[in-house]
Parts: sequence; structure tokens; C-alpha cells
Amino acid sequence: MPQQKIYRSTAVSSAMLLSMTIASQPVSADITKDIEDALNFYHYGSNGAIKMDLNYRWENVDQDHGGATPALDPKTANANTARLRLGLLSPTFYDFQAYAEYEGNYALQEDYNSTVNRRTQYSTIVDPDRSELNQFWLSYKGIADTLIKVGRQRIKLDDDRFIGNVGWRQMESTYDSILITHNNQTLFGLTVNAGYIDHVQNIAGQTDTLNAPILNLNYKITDWGNLIGYGYWLDYRERANYVKSSQTYGVRFDGKSPQFFDTVNFLYTAEWGKQSNYADNPNHYEADRINLMAGLTAFNVTLQGAMEQLNGSGTNKTFNTPLGTNHAFQGWADLFINPLNNATLGQGIRDVFATASTKLMNDSMVVTGMYHDFYDDTGGIKYGSEWDFSVLKKFGKHYSLLAKYANYNADGFGTDTQKIWLQGNVSF
Repeated sequence: MPQQKIYRSTAVSSAMLLSMTIASQPVSADITKDIEDALNFYHYGSNGAIKMDLNYRWENVDQDHGGATPALDPKTANANTARLRLGLLSPTFYDFQAYAEYEGNYALQEDYNSTVNRRTQYSTIVDPDRSELNQFWLSYKGIADTLIKVGRQRIKLDDDRFIGNVGWRQMESTYDSILITHNNQTLFGLTVNAGYIDHVQNIAGQTDTLNAPILNLNYKITDWGNLIGYGYWLDYRERANYVKSSQTYGVRFDGKSPQFFDTVNFLYTAEWGKQSNYADNPNHYEADRINLMAGLTAFNVTLQGAMEQLNGSGTNKTFNTPLGTNHAFQGWADLFINPLNNATLGQGIRDVFATASTKLMNDSMVVTGMYHDFYDDTGGIKYGSEWDFSVLKKFGKHYSLLAKYANYNADGFGTDTQKIWLQGNVSF
């Protein structure tokens, strides 16, 4: 084994064992405060910090064609991985601040297809064993109500459907970009995010090249929610990615009502987007997206009913979101995460789903359940259904444990798929 990997294995494993030991015990406020003080420092009249995020995860993926074609069934995948992020945030100096962050994922068990490890006999878990420079940026806030950030950075807009960091995977997506954020609360509560993306370092640790101006306008409407307009122009420069090039325009309103009867809030989302081919995309198409949700919260219980529809008109002619955090949408089993290059999904996707969640133990535990029905965009062809469940327990600000489950039942698309996750996280 190369010496570098031995060192990384030892460092990550030692940090993981130490942090999991801390998280598994009753969290001492004194110990946590000592760690916080050790990782923060004061210089040039402002604070800097050392950032640390350690995430251990066991993931199991079991797929079955129902016995009709057993030779096509991949082997059950098991991934035991530990991901470590270490970052150094400088103090602010004359309105400038800098940040550099290492990210490394170590596979303690690699019985899975990471898409880059050539273990294609297993089901896919996109958590490759590798290290990278995750973030490296310089920011400036010397202009009133404005932050300018240049370099490799994490970008998350709205609900991450179009621009996100794919934060669920061990290796996140980050962007070589410039992003200007102007937040002027005196001008109707308007927040403007305008930027340009040059490269994407994706969740497989690979780099995609593109020319992508992005614009997102968020207007706060009193206490009722936010009205958002956006435009994203994605021009992929590698020939293999030309089919991802698209231009997307949309409008969104979402929010939560003021409280009624001292306990009840209504939730709502209404969103429409239009997408078409752009730049060197050889396919000419137009596709719409509709996203609707209504719900309420009362007595620490949240209930929602929703529908998201992505239209399509053939292979490589579907509404797609290649820079989005797509795991959060259309079921956690990720059967519909990439509709491109698939003739069935070229007919579009309609996801009708319901969500229930509750907070327990002084809001430190969140229990969530979801049910999905998947159809084509006409509602006439059923693809399948899925149950999703999760339990998240937090121990103070810095420690958490997660158990998560997804079960997809194929009807007209894909493979019966069961996924199980167990995770522990320490973050400072």
C-alpha cells in the first residue's frame, strides 16, 4: 500500500474513533467548549477558525430484478467509509477573508461500485476513496450589503434543486466560480445572487468544465414567504457532457404562514420552470417543471402533500438538473437521479408524495417518513413506488447520529432496491 494512503488511513481512522467515542458518551459541555476554544483564534481584530467535519457511514444497497433475470442482479453493496474535512478560515483583514479546506474519504470496506473503482459487479454507491482540495476561496465584503467570493466554493441556492453541493454524499460538489451576493433589506428585502461557474468538482472527485452564468433573485414578502426568480445557463465544454447543456428559467414562491391558534402554521410551495437546449447540446427540446406542496405544522408534527413533475419528449430531451442536490428529490433510493440517456425516463417523471415528520426529546430527535408514487409526465404509466424513513438524533450543536432507509418497488421502471444507512457525525 502506498505510504500516503497508509498515513491517510491512520489519520482518518484515529480521528474517527476518537470522535465517535466522544459522540457516543453523554456530551460534556466542558469538553465541547474546550474543543471550540482550541479551534477558534483571534487575530487582526477578528476571528478565524480551524473547521473540522468527520462523517462515518455504513451504506448497504440490495437490488433484485425479482428473479426474472437473476444474471442482471448486481452483488449487494456494502460501504464503510469515513470522510474527513479540515479547513482553515483566516481572520477578516481589511474586509478580506480566505478559506482552504481538505476533504478525504477513506473506504474501510470497498465492496461497492464507486463509479471509479472498477467494481462494477456491485451496486453503485458514489463515495470514492480519494482526497482533494474541496474549497479554496477569497472573499471581500467592503461594499455595503455585498459579499464577493472567488475560488472553489460551496454554492447552495433555494432548496438546492438546481444549484447545490450534493451534501448527502461523502465527497460533495464544489464550484470554481465567482459569486456576488447582495442582500439589501431596505430595498424590499431583496437578495441577489449573481455568479459565473467555470468548473465543477463533482461527487466522484472528477472535474467538469463549463461556462455557466447563474442568477437568482429572492424577494421576501413580509412574514408569508419568498418570491424567487432564477435563470441558469449551463454550457458544458466536454463533448461527452454536451447533452447536459441547458438554459432554465423559473419562478418560485414558498413559505410558512404566521401562526394560527397558537400552534398551527401552513406550509406551501408553488414553482414553475422552463428548460431548453443550450450551447452545443445536439438535442433540440423544451420541457417544463411543476413543483407544488401544501402542508401544516402543529404540536411538533409536520404533514405535507406534494407533486413534482419533470416533463420530457424523448431520450436526452428531459428536464434535468445536473448541478442539483438530487438525492433530496424523487426518493432516497436515487432511481430517478439522472433522467438523461434513458428512453423510459425520456417520457418525463411525475412524483406524487406525502411526508410526515415529528420532533421529539426537546427537538433533538427528528423522525421522518415519506411515500412516493412515480409516473410518467401524463400520469398514465406507473414507474414504481417507494417508502423512505429516517431518524436523526442530535447531541448538542456538534454531534449527531442518523439511521435511514429507502425501499423502491419497481413497476414499470428500474429494479427493486433497498438501501440502509447508519451514520455518525462530528462537526466543529
